[in-house]
Amino acid sequence: MIFDFSKVPAKARYNLLIGTVVPRPIAWVTSRNANGSINLAPFSFFNVVGSDPGLVILSVGNHPDRPKDTATNIDQRIDFVVNMVDESSSDAMSRSAIDFPDGVSEIDSLGLETVSSTLVETPRLKNAPAALECRKHSIIEIGRNRLILGEILAMYIRDEFVLDSSRYHVDSSAMKLIGRMGGSGGYCKTDNGFEIARLSYEEWRNESDSLT
Repeated sequence: MIFDFSKVPAKARYNLLIGTVVPRPIAWVTSRNANGSINLAPFSFFNVVGSDPGLVILSVGNHPDRPKDTATNIDQRIDFVVNMVDESSSDAMSRSAIDFPDGVSEIDSLGLETVSSTLVETPRLKNAPAALECRKHSIIEIGRNRLILGEILAMYIRDEFVLDSSRYHVDSSAMKLIGRMGGSGGYCKTDNGFEIARLSYEEWRNESDSLT
């Protein structure tokens, strides 16, 4: 079945995308409000999109009457932190998406703690298994999409998840990160992955020849 996006309503396009593009990593973003307090919100229209320099991209939508606080904060305060979400933080992450009233801190309400970042003013979540300290590069608005491109200035990883610091190898399965599956309450775990060896062209040829 083909869905012509020029003929499908926006909500239907959203349903198709979140049901098909899975799993999606979750950016649990801390940003600074105008009054200096810390905002916390999760986004699954997110990924890393470059390594030289390191880049992340977030798609942050709107409230009915205004941009979401995360978008405003990043635009005005420049820096932000993407905290990765593990299984133990899944419930708090989901609850942080609640539309708390102005002046009510998601972090305080959910009993979370922050610690200072290294290269940016916005703090990271204390218990995050990993966090990306970012600085706004640019914001692109395409239709009703607001794409925030951020440069990664530093990455924090809890020591127990670093396999070999000299080779920059990380035990990603041990982090027990979660991802989004579809909408509503759909999530997945990442500790049951599998590996497929990457072949050189010569190895592929030898393998192919052995089958003929």
